Amino acid sequence: MPDIKLKDLRYLVAVADTRHFGRAAERCFVSQPTLSAQLKKLEQSLGVQLIERQPNNVAVTDAGEQIVARARRILEACEEVATLARSHRDPLAGVLRVALLPTIGPYLLPHIARPLQRALSRLELHLHEYQTAPMLERLKTGELDMGILALPVDLDGLEARELYSEPFKVLVPDRHALARRARVAMSDLEGQSLLLLEEGHCLRDQALAVCSRAGLGERQDFSATSLETLRQMVATGAGITLLPQLATEGAYGNARGTCVLPFAKPVPSRRVGAVWRKTSARRPAIEAVCDLIGERIERTGHLDAR
Repeated sequence: MPDIKLKDLRYLVAVADTRHFGRAAERCFVSQPTLSAQLKKLEQSLGVQLIERQPNNVAVTDAGEQIVARARRILEACEEVATLARSHRDPLAGVLRVALLPTIGPYLLPHIARPLQRALSRLELHLHEYQTAPMLERLKTGELDMGILALPVDLDGLEARELYSEPFKVLVPDRHALARRARVAMSDLEGQSLLLLEEGHCLRDQALAVCSRAGLGERQDFSATSLETLRQMVATGAGITLLPQLATEGAYGNARGTCVLPFAKPVPSRRVGAVWRKTSARRPAIEAVCDLIGERIERTGHLDAR
């Protein structure tokens, strides 16, 4: 049986990720000659070429790609073992890597950051921001412990818990004909020009699904990278948009040149939840974070907490 060391698998994965021996060595905190020599030994032990070495170019062979995929799972399992041991010593301590959608993070975090710090003071949250697809991929590969995103999603190997239901609101220019309404029905939006986020944002698909019932047409010559860009475009009179409720509160509720309008019943909404690996050793910490978010939202009455 070949003598395979975990550090050699880490070197191989680093080269596959960076496609560069120097950057891979920096990532693994070893010298480049050491990393290169160890990978040569690994290839000799396995009896197969894993990496194509060319001037100014590093490629992974077909056999290498298949072994890299398995190496990732092995390294993830080893990390789970170490994490499981730490969590048994103190399940609410250590690093918890959490990602949020760009349409959730900036608006939810002001409500929960300080309460989380007070209630879970031994837990060190490392926060990241990703769209849905890359977030799910990083959860599955073990780069993240927990994601907060819009449900439903494909839960292959993952587990989900709904945290709250977030109503949508309509954002219109302050001089718009609808701006004087107390509430807006879906039929009121017919014929309006709808501004949306660019492809890749799940909020775009959710807004399209809501507005398709009203015959609302998307403006084809513009797509935004963020909700703040959408807000500024509405202020110019370029069209209207839909925003999740938290993005209309506090400092965001009085953006110059715009008016926030609630929907008449039935109010469209999105479901926001937490997702993590079924095998995660950080479940106690994840559930503690979920509990606190739900309790905080229920106490403040901002949303419909689950």
